[in-house]
Amino acid sequence: MLVFPRMLLPHDKSIDVKVLAQIYNNTTATYKFYWFASILDILVKEGKNRMSFWEIIVGMIAEAWYPIHYFLLSFGKSDSLYKQILELQQTLNIPIDASKSHIKRSITDNFENRQVKELLRVFTLNVPYRFLSPWIRYTNDPAVESESRRFANNCLYAINGERIEINPSWVGYLTENYVILKEFTFWNLTLFLQKRNPNVPDLSSKLVKPVQRDSLLKQHRFWDTFIDINGSLKCIYTGTDLHIKMYDLDHFIPWSFVSHNLLWNLLPTDPRINSSKSNDLPLLDVYLRPFADIHKTALEKIYYRDPNNKLLEDYLFLYGSLSELVQLSQGDFYEVYKKTFSPLVQIAENMGFKYWRNTL
Repeated sequence: MLVFPRMLLPHDKSIDVKVLAQIYNNTTATYKFYWFASILDILVKEGKNRMSFWEIIVGMIAEAWYPIHYFLLSFGKSDSLYKQILELQQTLNIPIDASKSHIKRSITDNFENRQVKELLRVFTLNVPYRFLSPWIRYTNDPAVESESRRFANNCLYAINGERIEINPSWVGYLTENYVILKEFTFWNLTLFLQKRNPNVPDLSSKLVKPVQRDSLLKQHRFWDTFIDINGSLKCIYTGTDLHIKMYDLDHFIPWSFVSHNLLWNLLPTDPRINSSKSNDLPLLDVYLRPFADIHKTALEKIYYRDPNNKLLEDYLFLYGSLSELVQLSQGDFYEVYKKTFSPLVQIAENMGFKYWRNTL
């Protein structure tokens, strides 16, 4: 499990920041993180200090969409946000990798759909009221609304029906510290989700959709060099002969699970594979041995030709010494790969990743 240092919020003389820092205390579900993140976005990006519950909820859905659908993170068995998002996707058939704006537009355009409105309504009941617990002791929704209207204890916002108004005392602080407050929210969300996804690698990078995936140019050069030395390479999935610049690089374990482009998980394949295999898992009993055999040959040839090649350092994740890894027998090298990939695939399967069935 990851261990994070405590993150502190900027001090302000006019408001009690310590109370704000308590908003995620005793949190049992993800809604508080996404509720506040959505409020910040509407306040800062849209310049609105008055907003409806529904606007905030749509923002929550859009923010949580990617980690649920693309990275398949678990929010916990009883998390309503997780359940409602899964149902919304099926109801509206929104692509799992849709942009935030697309998700918001799709939901907003279907507000008149009774099923959609009912899926969202659950977040209008307790969420807006319980969020104010650091300022106003929760008894019931009407009582909290009444207290909030007079900004009791300088609470963050007032509730009026199905709308909120940000406390003027807080507007400046929230706006000026928007980036820090979003980071504070996702820092706490990471801590929360890490307990529910203890074996997921690089979890913090899976909370938002990356603007752009890193280039694989260096990795392509590595495999081009290997093919140049070795001659053409056969795709382990289709048997097709692969030549320099005439292949795609496949993440053996999906990128959406590992979140990295380390060389030991990449292999040249028939260009048809990426669209077919997509985010599915490979059958290890079928593909792991040929995958490991190619990596052993490539590692040997590149290492003896250019032992200072920086990309070779990726293999240190698997074995502490490159010189020793290169000298392993084919059987022992396979065992290193089996020891690495078997638990990764099992964890991914437990999270809901499906196995790929080769129909090519």
